[in-house]
Amino acid sequence: MALPKSMRLKGHRTFNYIHKNSVNYYGKLMTFKIARSNKQILISHRLTNIPNSSNNFKVAIAISKKVSKKAVERNKIRRILHEYLLKNIHPKNNHKPYWLIVNLKIGDFYNDKGKLLEEFQYLMFKSGLIK
Repeated sequence: MALPKSMRLKGHRTFNYIHKNSVNYYGKLMTFKIARSNKQILISHRLTNIPNSSNNFKVAIAISKKVSKKAVERNKIRRILHEYLLKNIHPKNNHKPYWLIVNLKIGDFYNDKGKLLEEFQYLMFKSGLIK
């Protein structure tokens, strides 16, 4: 199951903004880049008509070809992380005006779903996105 469109980040200006203005959290398997939302960037995507769209938590999961050459494997990892977010992001947490980029590091960890989710959950708690 995919994330709702209102939870996904898109646009190169959005990513540039996050890379320049983010707080980084590092783990063994992945890194988080978290920045406060910027309503001005969303104007070009016509998302300003949606109530509180700029104040919601938005996510992008970036998985390099260096993690796995096969798109099937990268999409599988992405689906696992999206599923975790859908189960654990509750409406009370969705009001946080943050944007998150998850970058997976190179390694042969993608076969271990438990290890991947454990690290993801640890970084979500460490960053304060989930309590």
